[in-house]
Amino acid sequence: MNNPMLVSMIIGIGVIVLVGGLGLVMAGSSDSRAEERLDGLTGRKKSSKAKNAELAAGILARPAAIDLARPSFWIRMIPNAENLNRLYEQADVPLTFKSFLALCGGLAAAGLVIGVVGRLPFYVIPVGSLFLGSFPFLWLLHRKSQRIRQFVTAMPEAVELISRALRAGHGLSSGLHLVAEEMKGPVAVEFNRVFEEQNLGVPIELALRNMADRIPVMDVRFFVISVIIQRATGGDLAEVLDKIGRLIRQRFELLGHVKALTAEGRLSGIILLAMPPSLLAFLSTANYDYVSVLFSTSLGVKMLTITAALQVVGAWMIKKIVAIKV
Repeated sequence: MNNPMLVSMIIGIGVIVLVGGLGLVMAGSSDSRAEERLDGLTGRKKSSKAKNAELAAGILARPAAIDLARPSFWIRMIPNAENLNRLYEQADVPLTFKSFLALCGGLAAAGLVIGVVGRLPFYVIPVGSLFLGSFPFLWLLHRKSQRIRQFVTAMPEAVELISRALRAGHGLSSGLHLVAEEMKGPVAVEFNRVFEEQNLGVPIELALRNMADRIPVMDVRFFVISVIIQRATGGDLAEVLDKIGRLIRQRFELLGHVKALTAEGRLSGIILLAMPPSLLAFLSTANYDYVSVLFSTSLGVKMLTITAALQVVGAWMIKKIVAIKV
């Protein structure tokens, strides 16, 4: 193994990630909510209403990521294309699925090239290639969880806004449109999509169920079920929505309390899980001859495999200990 070359590649990747992170941070808009509204009124900048409407129209006009009716050869090789299509929609990725597969293949090929250039052991090269090739799928999962987190965080305000609109005499569709106009982020996009779908003739119950499929969390199911039951049996929907918004806020408060109590356990787990690979990386750089037996002998490879398996088991056990459902 060429240690200087490997260290240089690691440093280069770290610098690229750092520069990219700084670029994303600095690219954030510094305009305030009032300035954005003034810009929208004066025509200097599109208002959030216009942005949400365009975005919802683009989502409605966007074809499915995976054509399940006429699947191609590569789609047939995917074990569960329907779930992947749902994940792609939940992550709200504008990238075409062919480009996504090309990205996965390019990263896998880059892993092979890095393994060959770095003269890594033969059995490590395919593992590294699969690891890099799976990065886009991990990115999809991260984008989905981040989008759902943003939606759920803003949902109490959205539900209470619909409740106030109902008390003021507006209909449910007007309340959904009000959320799309006054709020930002995924919650505005999703409620605007429900509003546009029912405008195009889709039953509002079905549009709400589709939203619950795209945002698979308990709070959204509570909201959708309450609306469907109220439209079938009648009742004071505004009062029900007030109670749902209050319940969601109480769950957030309890979740924050649980996170504060389990912070020590989570931090201890992170440190314990990070120590073995960090020590191995340090020794590989400082004194490779000392740890070379782990890579060059069959006994060392078995020890590394068992250690990795025990690390995974330990991570699972720590997660089960500190994860408390609220």
